[in-house]
Amino acid sequence: METDIILVVFVVAVSLVLLAMVQLFLASRHDRAITAAGPIEELAIYAKRLEEKRLLMADLEEEIEKRREAMAVVADLGAEVDGLRRQKEDLLEEWEQLRQRRDEVLGVRQEVEAALTERMALESEIAPLRAEFNSIKERLEKAEVLVGQIDRLTADHHAIAEKVEAMRDELHRLEDAEKQVEILTDRKHELEGACARIEGRVQAQADELEEVSTRVAAERATLADAQARHGGIEAELAAISLELRRTQGEIEGLGEARAGLEARLAHLRAEIAKAEGRTVDGDGTEKEDQLRELKVAPPVILAIADWEPAPRENEADALHRVERRLKAKGLEYPSRTLRAFHTAMKVNETTQMAVLAGISGTGKSQLPRQYAAGMGIGFLQVPVQPRWDSPQDLMGFYNYIEGKFRPTDMARALWALDEINNEDAVKDRMMMILLDEMNLARVEYYFSDFLSRLESRPVAGAVLDKNERKDAEIELEIPKMVNPPRIFPGYNLLFAGTMNEDESTQSLSEKVVDRANILRFAAPKKIKGGHAEGTVEPSLALSRKTWQRWVRPISEADRRGGATQQVEKLVDLMKDFKRPFGHRLGRAIMAYVANYPEVEGARPFEDALADQVEMRLLPKLRGIEVETASAEFTRLEGLVRDEFGDDKLAEAINASIQLANDGTGQFVWTGVTR
Repeated sequence: METDIILVVFVVAVSLVLLAMVQLFLASRHDRAITAAGPIEELAIYAKRLEEKRLLMADLEEEIEKRREAMAVVADLGAEVDGLRRQKEDLLEEWEQLRQRRDEVLGVRQEVEAALTERMALESEIAPLRAEFNSIKERLEKAEVLVGQIDRLTADHHAIAEKVEAMRDELHRLEDAEKQVEILTDRKHELEGACARIEGRVQAQADELEEVSTRVAAERATLADAQARHGGIEAELAAISLELRRTQGEIEGLGEARAGLEARLAHLRAEIAKAEGRTVDGDGTEKEDQLRELKVAPPVILAIADWEPAPRENEADALHRVERRLKAKGLEYPSRTLRAFHTAMKVNETTQMAVLAGISGTGKSQLPRQYAAGMGIGFLQVPVQPRWDSPQDLMGFYNYIEGKFRPTDMARALWALDEINNEDAVKDRMMMILLDEMNLARVEYYFSDFLSRLESRPVAGAVLDKNERKDAEIELEIPKMVNPPRIFPGYNLLFAGTMNEDESTQSLSEKVVDRANILRFAAPKKIKGGHAEGTVEPSLALSRKTWQRWVRPISEADRRGGATQQVEKLVDLMKDFKRPFGHRLGRAIMAYVANYPEVEGARPFEDALADQVEMRLLPKLRGIEVETASAEFTRLEGLVRDEFGDDKLAEAINASIQLANDGTGQFVWTGVTR
């Protein structure tokens, strides 16, 4: 606000100085016009005298003529004629002198007219300046009003400060309450351990259920024998009908036994139908459950349900466990790349997925797979096919011939983890879905709708509100079903994708680029041996609550060093590149900075901002003429090198620029080798 007021005062001062200079110039012109007024009046006097002399000369000439006529008579008039001739010559000489004076007066008059014309031009130029001056004056008056408002707000600030001081005691009480919450949290973890033991007992009961299924099969065989015996009994009844009439009591007993057998038969049929995923009405009519295949948990869900829960640990320890797993698998990734991928997974509320791009064979698929196993997150790989052209390729379709919905493993996994719509869902688990080679088909054809659902998810605290999450839920297309199931892709799901860059693939659409962190794997400088170090640790299930505890709010970004100012610099720079970005990407960058892990060897503020330049901004510069935007590229390279301290990224940007200069002249980001 103070800067705006100073700017307004400065503009007013400059306008006043310009107005004073114009007035001084006009005054000078006016003085020259006054100075010229005297010669103009003198010119009129001379003209009048010249006219009088002209009349006098005419009279003299008439007199001379008369005297000429009289010379023939009077000889003494010759002397007078000579005198008149001399007088005429004097008048002619005086006329020549007056002509020069007249020319000077005419020149002065022309100069005065030019001065008047210039004055009119200056007045036309002054008119907009005067209007601007009036506008600035009005803004200055508004600024004075704003100053008054600032004073009032300052007073309000002092009042609020007093209230804050008064609430500090309440803060101390809340801190005591937080200590009690920590105690209760420890108690909660103890209860979670008890729940794990209960889940073990549930698994035992599941095994017992399997035994029951075995017994059901045996009962089915028994039922067949019973049916055979029943046929024999009916034959026997027909053969000894007379005997049965005599022994009515025995017949009634047999009737009761028959009713019992029929009840037992109905019960066994219901048990068999239930085991096979069918339902049986009261009249014995069987119906097949249309969602039976959807409810069959895929292997990834069965695996994470059997994992032992991981102990409560901090974020740094979990990352170290992932690093140990990568080494045990003979894989080598820079710690910076691992931290970048981990942070990209944490910000799935503002950035819906991470994309790993590069040439084939650079480890794009292994990083998310081993990261998930090391973290204790379920991993489902979805190979994308070139023929995919609709969301049904991801979630499944309704087979009209069979009258069944055929879900994909991805749909079954999403249903198994939907704690809101599925009461039998697996609780407190995390899962990662990897779209492998996602650009073999047009991403916007099969994934655009799903990506919009992810973007429409409410904040984590509002997912239980049905109205808030309705736009994010996926309704399965099952005809003739009154209430088809809806699946909510919650924040216990992490999404990643890989893309190869060759002639057989499609480029990503702007919608995907704007909603993803893109990690580009550059070609390696040397081939590594891949020697395994250590043993592979077993996977322990990461609790969703633990994961959520690692996620930080966007407000944390400014605490780390003023991220807002740096993001504003990036906004201005991208505007100069003619590639502006909006609030969504700005918030996503801030969220990434806020959630960058604080581990040994990391600079959470500088590394996070450099990562976002690499993953979010450089892909947007594809196709820019490097020669036209050389100044902007120089600024970008200087910002990365001097303020973010990332020399390798700055060198990679310069290498991409040189590659463009040697080729098409258009910028293409080729990645950085860490």
